[in-house]
This record gives sequence, structure tokens and C-alpha cells, in this order.
Amino acid sequence: MAARSLASLSLGFGLVSIPVRLFSATESSSAVRFNLLSKDGSRVKQQYVAEDDPSLVVPRAEMVKGYEFEKDRYVIFMPDELKALEEGASHSIDIVSFIPDEAIDPIYFDKAYFLAPDKRGGKPYNLLRAAMQQSGRCALAKWAWKSKQYVVQVRAHEDGLVLQQLLYADEVRSLKDLDIEVLAPPAAELKLALQLIEQISAETYEPTMFEDEEKKR
Repeated sequence: MAARSLASLSLGFGLVSIPVRLFSATESSSAVRFNLLSKDGSRVKQQYVAEDDPSLVVPRAEMVKGYEFEKDRYVIFMPDELKALEEGASHSIDIVSFIPDEAIDPIYFDKAYFLAPDKRGGKPYNLLRAAMQQSGRCALAKWAWKSKQYVVQVRAHEDGLVLQQLLYADEVRSLKDLDIEVLAPPAAELKLALQLIEQISAETYEPTMFEDEEKKR
């Protein structure tokens, strides 16, 4: 089945604008799923009830979304208001700088997408990909999508470009919060550890070597 494009966008920096299409780079694993049943084997269904009156079942059609700005105080948003926020998203990925490929700690990596050239975008797309590969740099950009603004990395990968959503600083916890005690290991123990690492070292990561054994079982 041909890959389905999620959106048509433009990748821009300076006076250059490259038409691109956005595709999911990953897919959810077809995990083993169980249905919830009563003991006699009948399917059960989930219902939402009002917190103030647990006997009152609230149909989905009567639900609205609210943002809690103070304890038990909400701003209510209607579906058309939320849709307007999403439609206000930019169709442009705006590059702000080019940085070394290894400059971003992978802990900031979030969801990944593929970018493919759209109509009349093939030449500038491939020029940018080749330039980033040769320079050893990736692009840092801003992108608004579905009512949220993202900082993203655009990097050359194989024959194309990958758009990697990045987490903001306040979304990543620090190891310093754990108060980990740092101890210098004895030289002999460190030497032994290095030998053990060397015995099972590899030069590359080959993802096809691994499978979800728990799911298979």
C-alpha cells in the first residue's frame, strides 16, 4: 500500500521555499490486545458519569473540552473553536539555523516524520539534502501543527529528509534531580569493565536483529 501523505508543507529558509509532503516515519506496533468482558463472556462498554452526580451518564455528544486555569475553574472550548485553532497552524517549516548533526542530545527527540519533495520541489530538496550531508549539519526549525508550535530538527537520512519533533527544555527532566552519588571506580575494575565492553562491541545498530519476543510468545 502506498504511503499516505499527512500534509503538504513548505520547508523554507531565507528566500528559499521547498514544497514538501509529510509522512509518518513510524507505525504503532500491532500489539496483542485483549477485550474487556464480563465473566459470562459479554463485552462491556465504558461510560462517563458526572463527578457531582455519578448516576448521571454523560453521552459523548454532550461533552465539551475545558482548560483548568484555576482549581475547579475552566475555560470551555466548543468544537468549532478548537477546529479554528488547528486550521490556524502554519504550513511552513521555518529553518532558523544549521547546527552539527550531533549537537542535539537524543533525549530531546520526540516523534519522527519523513519529508518527501512535492511537485517542483525535487531539485531544491535534493540540493538541501546533499548540502547537509556534505557539511555534517542538520537544520533547526520552527513548525506549528495542530494548535501547537514545535521546535524540530530536519536532517538528511539515506536518500531523503527526516523531520524530528523536539521536546522543549521544560519537558525533559534532569538527572541532577536524582542526586546520584558520583564515585571514581578503582583502576583495576575499570580496566576489567572496558575489556568486557570490548568483547561484545559492535560498530553499527542493526534493528532487524531484534524482535518483540514477549509479543510473539
